[in-house]
Amino acid sequence: MINKLKKMDAGIVIILVLFMIISTLLVRSATYGNSEFPNYDVKTLIFYGIGFIVVLLITLLDYRLFLKGWLYLYVICIVLLILVYFFGADINGARSWFKLPGGFQFQPAEMAKFVLIIGIAYLMGRKGGDKLSFTTDLLPIAAFSFLPFALVMIQPDLGNAIIFLVIVLGMLWIGNVKYSHVLIGLAAVIGGLVLFVTLFTTFNGEIKQYLDDHEKGHWYKRINTFIDPNSASDDDKHQSQNAKIAIGSGGLTGDGYMKGDSKNRRFIPYPYSDSIFVVIGEEFGFQGSAVLLLLYFLLIYRMIIIAFQCYDLRASFIVIGIVSMYVFQVFQNVGMMIGLMPITGITLPFISYGGTSLLLNMLSIGIVFSIRAHQEKYQLD
Repeated sequence: MINKLKKMDAGIVIILVLFMIISTLLVRSATYGNSEFPNYDVKTLIFYGIGFIVVLLITLLDYRLFLKGWLYLYVICIVLLILVYFFGADINGARSWFKLPGGFQFQPAEMAKFVLIIGIAYLMGRKGGDKLSFTTDLLPIAAFSFLPFALVMIQPDLGNAIIFLVIVLGMLWIGNVKYSHVLIGLAAVIGGLVLFVTLFTTFNGEIKQYLDDHEKGHWYKRINTFIDPNSASDDDKHQSQNAKIAIGSGGLTGDGYMKGDSKNRRFIPYPYSDSIFVVIGEEFGFQGSAVLLLLYFLLIYRMIIIAFQCYDLRASFIVIGIVSMYVFQVFQNVGMMIGLMPITGITLPFISYGGTSLLLNMLSIGIVFSIRAHQEKYQLD
């Protein structure tokens, strides 16, 4: 047991501790004096405490147990996604959470990310590193991924659904896809984007009316603000505009901790969660933002090193899937706050307030450590 724990990556552990400190401070600043969010900073510490216990326990488990039970995990995940659609709490127009005792919430879509990574790693691992074929590999992976993607889309949770696609693409890329399939995929993606933008601009009024009628008007506002900001109303653009102004006001060094509660930030929804990057940009400026992004870079770097050191291809696939998830979430969350990406409900990993998201991220780190701790055993099998 001690030998396994010694193989935990010390650099990643230090980064996680720094994330805990940064997250707690930012959540405290974002919720200070607001009775709607009592003790969110304390809850963040509690979530992290549980998260570190999860990391330790998962490190001791052989990661291949998850690979062996991937189908059971998949069935459980699908059942939860179906149940949350019918019995989940309706929050901000999406039925994505189960409400639990004590004011806690559980989001099955977060669990689905982990299950998706494990399942795809198992399916690709059967090839042993050979080129993936279209009929026996890509089609089963697409079918496996489509069901949770569709169930999350109808909640509707566009942000997490996009993350599913990124995970699949990232893992397929490292899984030795044929170049012809890559070209076909790129052509399909580019063609789909062009067609989407064309149809959205051509039938703008009809799409707006349809989404409004189906209580999904916020989708139209976010997409329209990104594709055609000149035609969007000031109300639709207020979150994006105020976020950029608040971050820009921080300058190089920021306004100082707990001193950045500007009028711009007060009009930004969820500064403790989806929009928490605004807090660090305003209070700690470019320097603070750069330090946070550097920590993400170091985390990703250490995980990629672990992936290269794996003897088991399936383990490498798992680590790359987790890396793909983190990279996109960071890029999307920061990008939407500075106007590079459309506004979605994607949180900033390890920093945004949220128990389900944080525990899933810590579980993923535990899997990475388990992979590192059990590679020697893999050689002997």
